[in-house]
Amino acid sequence: MRSHDSIEPFEAARADLLGLAYRILGSLADAEDAVQDTYLKWSKTDREQIENATAWLTTACTRRCLDLLRAAHRTRVNYVGAWLPEPIHTPVENDLDGKLDLASSLTTAFLLMLERLTPKERAAYLLHEIFEASYPEIAETLDIEQSTCRKLVSRAKSNIDQAKVRHTTPVARQDQLLAAFQAAITSGATAPLASLLASDIQLSADGGGKVPAILNILQGKAEIIEFLWERLHDYWAGHQWVVADINGARGVLLKKDGATTAAVSFAYDEAGKATNIFIVRNPDKLANFGAVAIH
Repeated sequence: MRSHDSIEPFEAARADLLGLAYRILGSLADAEDAVQDTYLKWSKTDREQIENATAWLTTACTRRCLDLLRAAHRTRVNYVGAWLPEPIHTPVENDLDGKLDLASSLTTAFLLMLERLTPKERAAYLLHEIFEASYPEIAETLDIEQSTCRKLVSRAKSNIDQAKVRHTTPVARQDQLLAAFQAAITSGATAPLASLLASDIQLSADGGGKVPAILNILQGKAEIIEFLWERLHDYWAGHQWVVADINGARGVLLKKDGATTAAVSFAYDEAGKATNIFIVRNPDKLANFGAVAIH
């Protein structure tokens, strides 16, 4: 087999592998490592014996992700403050051709919901519901019986459906929330924002112990609005606000002296009210924002 032929199946699958790995791991850096490890394994395998390159690559990548996920869970035990997925750039405008449902599987709220599933439930759900793999394919990938595979997907789907984290909020509504959020912090005009927040709104910040960030989750409109005006008004003074497509939805990057100091994203209920504000401050999770776009 010629060398350029050996790379073509991998390159054709690379984007999907990266999307799968990121959804399983919640970290772009770890996802890229998993995809690279998959390529190294592919390059050392007798590909004449592989009947379906895509299936082989998906299986290898999924199994590597599960190994990395177990290791990640052990390290997160000592994580300082709230852990949030690494924010990524997602081209929302390109999802107008029917990919909005795919974008909903990248939101921070959805990725946090996946964290509550077992590793195999997470992988089985993603492979079946997002990447449209068959039960026989998933069973082979996870080395389990098809009946077990169906149960994993069913349990995961029930939990995710109950949490109502997979739905789309109109971009106009998201932009309205962003404008109100910025006004509340920069000018103290909090009434428009308050009207767009759910009564049980929560705010989480991830500093990873590397930069200042609140350690506890704030709850309720009054507590959160007070925090935005009394704390972030001063802290984000002099920052540039840049609207960005983050994890399948509108968000904002806070920049100062050319460096991104925070990425803010939101979750919404089915009525379009904001249920969560997610602020990522951990510099390790902001270093490569925008370098890779995931669909």
